[in-house]
Amino acid sequence: MILAASILASYLFGGIPVGYILAKKIKGIDLREHGSKNIGATNVGRVIGWKYGIIALFLDALKGAIPVALAGYVASTQDSFSLITIQILLGSIAILGHTFTPFLHFKGGKGVATALGVYLSLVPMVTLCAVVIFFLVYKLSGFVSLGSILGTLSMPVWYWSMSKYLPEAEYSPLVFLVLICTFFLITFSHRENIKRMLIGKELKAVKDAN
Repeated sequence: MILAASILASYLFGGIPVGYILAKKIKGIDLREHGSKNIGATNVGRVIGWKYGIIALFLDALKGAIPVALAGYVASTQDSFSLITIQILLGSIAILGHTFTPFLHFKGGKGVATALGVYLSLVPMVTLCAVVIFFLVYKLSGFVSLGSILGTLSMPVWYWSMSKYLPEAEYSPLVFLVLICTFFLITFSHRENIKRMLIGKELKAVKDAN
């Protein structure tokens, strides 16, 4: 019962539409009708200002970090599942909650910020390396979406490389598999961005709306 309740709570918590709420409270607008029409941190920054975009990014990341942090308690009540399994389970459910939020007809953000919170908790060095890739791609291309996709793609590569060449880096096949699945989920959630990039209509850098 505790595990089932934790899964449901992680999904609902991950599904809180932070960007949508911020835009409504700060500007009185529906973020789904402006910019890229997405409720994620990038569009928050683009539409109502970069300061609010940073707030949205932080809060969306917390939606991933908190379920992972609480997994220790849940694991202590279970005999069948290890701590890492429950951390991955609750973190992944939170990402799905953000991407398919039940509060907005299952149409949410891209999942990047919440995944950032999950993986900073689970594999911090791998995540920081992926963040470097994100910024390099973003700096060169101007596309947040492309940086997000390639940064996420780099994560299983970084994870495998670190576990292979750094003796202190423990390898888990489950973590590797979930990193690959996360890449496919992030790519799927950016499918409209990919289409716009291919036809030259993708929005570029975030601009301060104030």
